[in-house]
Amino acid sequence: MNKAELIEALAVKSGLQKQKAKKLLDAYIDIVTEKMSNKEEVILIGFGTLVPHPQSSRLARNPKTGTPVMIKPRTTVKFRPGKYLLEAINKPQS
Repeated sequence: MNKAELIEALAVKSGLQKQKAKKLLDAYIDIVTEKMSNKEEVILIGFGTLVPHPQSSRLARNPKTGTPVMIKPRTTVKFRPGKYLLEAINKPQS
C-alpha cells in the first residue's frame, strides 16, 4: 500500500473527503517525524511502538571495490508490533 492508497482507505473508512484524509495523514507524519527526531518513542497501544535506535559508527566495505569504508553514527527506527496487531496477522486462516 502506498500513500495515495492509504489516503483513499482513510477517506472510505472514516467518511472524510480525500483532501481532509490527506491533511490528517500529513499531520500524523509530521508529528511522528518531529517526535522521532527528538529521540522520543511513539506508542500506539495495541498497534505498536516506533523506537529511535542509535547505531554507532562501524567499518563496512564498498561492494564494488572491496575498499573499507567507515559508516558514520546515525539513528534509525525500530518497530515493535503491539499485541492486537500480532494477533490479527497471526490468526488462523479459515
